[in-house]
Amino acid sequence: MQMTRLRVYPVKSFAGLDVRSASVLPWGLVGDRRWAVVDPAGDLVTAREANRLLALTAESLADGGLLLADRDGGGAPLLVDEPTDAAPVTVTVSRQGTALPAGAEADEWLSIRLARPVRLVWQPDPRVRPVNPAHGGLADDRMSLADAGPLLLASESSLAQLDRWTDGGTPPLDMLRFRPNVVIDGDPAEPFAEDGWPFVHLGDVRFRVSGVCDRCVMTTIDPVSLARGKEPIRTLAKHRRWDGKTWFGIWLVPDLDASSGTHTISVGDPVTVG
Repeated sequence: MQMTRLRVYPVKSFAGLDVRSASVLPWGLVGDRRWAVVDPAGDLVTAREANRLLALTAESLADGGLLLADRDGGGAPLLVDEPTDAAPVTVTVSRQGTALPAGAEADEWLSIRLARPVRLVWQPDPRVRPVNPAHGGLADDRMSLADAGPLLLASESSLAQLDRWTDGGTPPLDMLRFRPNVVIDGDPAEPFAEDGWPFVHLGDVRFRVSGVCDRCVMTTIDPVSLARGKEPIRTLAKHRRWDGKTWFGIWLVPDLDASSGTHTISVGDPVTVG
């Protein structure tokens, strides 16, 4: 098996970016989900209720800032500096507590596009946010602003099986609906084998599988047209439902410690189990 695609999401719920390689730290990929959108009360705003976020892009810059843009190029982009000197604000992101506000210019840029008042915030230190034990987190596990684990892995062979189950299967489901960081080809003869993996190596980096990912209504939003439908939740509910939820993909925790330095994974790297 090998890695066929690698993606980062600099701002939570924005459209992601394909990259050829990415640096791995104990809490996830460098540049992945360190920024998020909240409302004036500090409550998290995601594409589950604000589909328009999926039509926005963010590129991480070498100095730590962001370049915000409309995916279709229709509006003026905006450079945002890393708000290292800002005073923390309260946010209701689980196990986070506070974040640093990006500032009025970024807030206005986003608020215009979402047609509601929102704020852009930054997680200055991912070492403060533990992985929830309910999602397989151990005592020293830390993470970015991702939902349940530092990285999400999905398999093309599992998606192919899901397509075969889906009524008609045309057009095939887009992997982007599942917002993975890592896509692998998988074994065509054994879809969903990843559910039972304890550990997996991507190149020379070892990851612990902390759990299978339960899927929400966000997967029913077409990542390009933003139209909502019933798939894939309808089909997952027929074939991949337990504990009252539907499941696709696995969460990974880098098997690294803070003193181990930065490691790199790349598209084309071999994928080995154990």
